[in-house]
Amino acid sequence: MTQASPGRRRSGAVVATVLARRRPEGRYGVLLLVLIASYVLSAFNHLQWVTDLQIAFFLAVLLLALHVSPLSRRLTRVAIAVSLAGSAAALGAALTDTAAGLGAADLWRAALLLVTVVLIVRHILAQPRVTIQSIYGALSAYIIIGLMFAAFYGAIGHLGTAPFFADNQHANTQTFQYFSFATLTTLGYGDFTAAGNSGRAIAVMEALIGQVFLATLVARLVAAFRVPAEPPDN
Repeated sequence: MTQASPGRRRSGAVVATVLARRRPEGRYGVLLLVLIASYVLSAFNHLQWVTDLQIAFFLAVLLLALHVSPLSRRLTRVAIAVSLAGSAAALGAALTDTAAGLGAADLWRAALLLVTVVLIVRHILAQPRVTIQSIYGALSAYIIIGLMFAAFYGAIGHLGTAPFFADNQHANTQTFQYFSFATLTTLGYGDFTAAGNSGRAIAVMEALIGQVFLATLVARLVAAFRVPAEPPDN
């Protein structure tokens, strides 16, 4: 068996380096802006169409995550087709303005966000070095977790027979998101409390995930982050 010449080995190494550089590192800064815009729009507007618009926002977030995911082209196309079809069905269900339709839409939102956070965290951990985009990705994943649990709470509130919050406090998208992020960050204000066992169990899971996420992934990324050195002046 003939061995490759040194010139061919060097050419192969150059090609591998170029291909590695062409791989998308992840434009998570754009993703973070989309998430912040989605939250702000829903938090300061109580119109139902704004809540329904979140399905489109979360679909865009998933598509951005798929763009930089290591999935094969075929799996990516299948995931995009399923996401588009499911989002259209969820939007139609939400427009019925019934408890079952709104609950189904909330479950679809939660599913979209769950897949998205898995793709983002998987991609971040697979990177050989920590960059500012890795930090943006971790922050995006943290916000997505809060929005995902808010969607789960909404599904329980719409599909359940009893009020979600204790003392019959009003439940809507804004209060579910507020309760979710207060739980995720373990602030524990106590102004909103889950009344049923299912809501309490999920709230405990969210609090644990929030602490583990901050103490492991985010802390690890921040500790490993290094600002790229500037080239010396000639």
